[in-house]
Amino acid sequence: MIIHNSSFAMRLLASLIFFTRLPWWRLHAVPKEAFEHVVDYWPFIGWLTGGTMALVYVCATALGFAPMVAALLAIAARLLLTGALHEDGLADFCDGFGGGGTRERTLAIMKDSHIGTYGVLGLVIYFALLWSSLSQELPLPCATDGRSFPLMAAELPGWLSRGWGWAVIILLFDVAAKCAASLITGQLPYARTAEGSKNQVVYVGRSLRGWLMHGLRCVVALALPLALCCLSGYPQVVALLPVPFVVELLLQMWMRRRLGGYTGDCCGALFLLCELSLYLALPLLF
Repeated sequence: MIIHNSSFAMRLLASLIFFTRLPWWRLHAVPKEAFEHVVDYWPFIGWLTGGTMALVYVCATALGFAPMVAALLAIAARLLLTGALHEDGLADFCDGFGGGGTRERTLAIMKDSHIGTYGVLGLVIYFALLWSSLSQELPLPCATDGRSFPLMAAELPGWLSRGWGWAVIILLFDVAAKCAASLITGQLPYARTAEGSKNQVVYVGRSLRGWLMHGLRCVVALALPLALCCLSGYPQVVALLPVPFVVELLLQMWMRRRLGGYTGDCCGALFLLCELSLYLALPLLF
């Protein structure tokens, strides 16, 4: 199969290859330079990863599984799709920032493929919080206040309605967290050289025009899941959108102080922690 050899197409394809384990590489040969921009197109990958989680959650609830089982299956689906890429980054981030006292020691620990105590504890706590958040009962919107939402659960077929609310929120949170985490490449320099990085690639920074273009990419990526949430009767989730960006800013400041930059592991940890912050903040709305 041949696709148009434009910079947008190549960079988006490089992002699909890099952030998922599907055989996208069979579609077209991607130049190495395109992989330097994968973080810029990361938010669009949220449509696939978040959409997969949402679909599995809906299918699991339609088959009669309890919310806690549906949540576990949805999490497992994304792990299979991404090859646990981000979770590996979170483990290395916890090990490095937990056990490293200096910049050099922190980078050395993060590059080590073995997982340590901090990494294990970080993953256990992360998955426990994510799973318990997705296992909660989500209040169903209603039209008793005079408002009607065309895509709210009550207007959908029974098999789809049970998990629909969580599905649209899962999709939005995945994309929003990737938008927040993708800012890091324009805020900090890469902490390693290309030779010292795990994937032999250094992500490029951003000029003023690059920032404007990336802002536009984030708006486009967020438009679909945000519209689905609002049409489904959850317009209040818009109030949570600043949360992952605040979390990203705080973690970015910590990385600047500890490393003077970021690594690929930092990107993975940023995404998962930004996403988790949204799930933890969600009960404040209901």
